[in-house]
Amino acid sequence: MKENPKFIISGGGTGGHIYPAIAIANELKTRYPKADILFVGASDKMEMQKVPQAGYPIKGLWIAGIQRKLTLQNAMFPLKLASSLMKSFGIIKSFKPDVVIGTGGFASGAVLKVASMLGIPTVIQEQNSYPGITNKLLSKKANKICVAYENLERFFPKENMILTGNPVRQDLLSVNDKRGEALECFKLDATKKTLLILGGSLGARRVNQLIAKEVDWLLSQGVQIIWQCGKLYFEEYKHFNDKAGVQVLAFIDRMDLVYASSDVVISRSGASSVSELCLVGKPVIFIPSPNVAEDHQTKNAQAIVDKHGAILLKEKELDEQFEVVFEALLNDNGKQQSLSENIKTLAMPNATKQIVDEIVKLIK
Repeated sequence: MKENPKFIISGGGTGGHIYPAIAIANELKTRYPKADILFVGASDKMEMQKVPQAGYPIKGLWIAGIQRKLTLQNAMFPLKLASSLMKSFGIIKSFKPDVVIGTGGFASGAVLKVASMLGIPTVIQEQNSYPGITNKLLSKKANKICVAYENLERFFPKENMILTGNPVRQDLLSVNDKRGEALECFKLDATKKTLLILGGSLGARRVNQLIAKEVDWLLSQGVQIIWQCGKLYFEEYKHFNDKAGVQVLAFIDRMDLVYASSDVVISRSGASSVSELCLVGKPVIFIPSPNVAEDHQTKNAQAIVDKHGAILLKEKELDEQFEVVFEALLNDNGKQQSLSENIKTLAMPNATKQIVDEIVKLIK
């Protein structure tokens, strides 16, 4: 086995594609301290900041997804795709990776396509219960497809698919031991229940509108609130920090502590969030984003609800249902306990190690 294998990892656009990629890179580095790891992303997306912050080099491609309506961006797509394929060819030829790993997003599509054309082993890590178009197209040539949900045979070749779960931050494995540290860190009142609101790395407009409207009512229920509104919305909602018992954050660096401090969670149901919430085992109300490809957030949440591990509220139900559903959950400790226990049974804490086991098998 090589002492210093080379890996290209590509994925991005949202935290849901970036954090699994970084988790995989970290595990590869643990096993091969001399490994050479290069990331490839979309040149105008958040991976260009997040990956260097994690200590890895990244190259950017000029690529963006297809919009659902007629736009100039769609007219540019063939040009961007051609440019990305050519640049990917140059990157792969000069870097000479042993394995190329894709965690989703359009940049990974170009890189994995070129790698498989050049006969380099490829691994896809699919986070969602309903795969995106890029991964469906690439899977026919991929050596291994690591999935987080059962019953994906209708999308991927069964013989190359393995159920691993999604890579999650390893510091989430022991959050319940950190409650004291968490209460101290966020200056929380230990006698009150803490509501955590997660809108994803960029934020969630409808969730933010809901909390802005309901914040006084929520405080009247006796909870304290940690509200991650996302960087796109922070300026709009930061004035709520003036209210006692409310903390509005653009972004959360210590997810382990914020989970440790929380009693009830309201969250979008992107794949990474769902995997993390299974691991930390908190009672959760999922509010899926209806604006994602193939409505996969609803499908992700439904997969948990079907196993009695969470509550699902659609955006269109929020005005009529939110207060009723939240109050019922907050006042029912038995319900909180059962949701907590059921969602925990769906966690796959060894996902990152299993995915890297599959990658390692492909090093020639």
